[in-house]
Amino acid sequence: MKILLAEDDPMFTLLLQRLLEGEYEILLARDGVEAWEALLAEEAPQLVVLDWLMPRMDGIEVCRRVRHQPEMASMYMILLTSRDHIKDILTGFEAGADDYVIKPCDPEELRARVRVGRRVVELQSALAGHVAQLQQALTSVRQLQGLLPICSYCKRIRNDQNYWEQLETYLSEHSEASFSHGICPNCYQSVMKPQLEGAGADKR
Repeated sequence: MKILLAEDDPMFTLLLQRLLEGEYEILLARDGVEAWEALLAEEAPQLVVLDWLMPRMDGIEVCRRVRHQPEMASMYMILLTSRDHIKDILTGFEAGADDYVIKPCDPEELRARVRVGRRVVELQSALAGHVAQLQQALTSVRQLQGLLPICSYCKRIRNDQNYWEQLETYLSEHSEASFSHGICPNCYQSVMKPQLEGAGADKR
């Protein structure tokens, strides 16, 4: 998974790289503008670690911009800062950050928080895939809605090309249904049983 590290301190950037390399494909941004441009690119990373105080655009503004873009809704953003007042923490979350890590932080704690973000992104991706499958299934179901011309005698259905075809043929083409054939009790009594009794009488 790609991860964007937006940090203007070269030494801290190097620390983050060494901490996360091997698990992630790492992209770097030296300020907020570079971070924002990286997030606008095709196949942008869905996992972001942002420093609050950066040149040209701070991490708070990047968070706000991301949250105003519906197509970026699944991005997971971790705000990294030395600001530890409750007011600052609330400001970070209100701007759209998913997590808030205070510097200096324990490297293993940061790694764990990044892994949490990765799990959230992966779960959201899997959920989006399931939603797409459900929408496709609903589309298939909708094909069977509406008025179907059916013969009152032979029960054939008139298709879109104005040809009459068997009911099971039509349903097989317009749904995922498959058929097995049997005899219902009414048909057995009214059709099958008389035929069997007639065949028995003929043998005698």
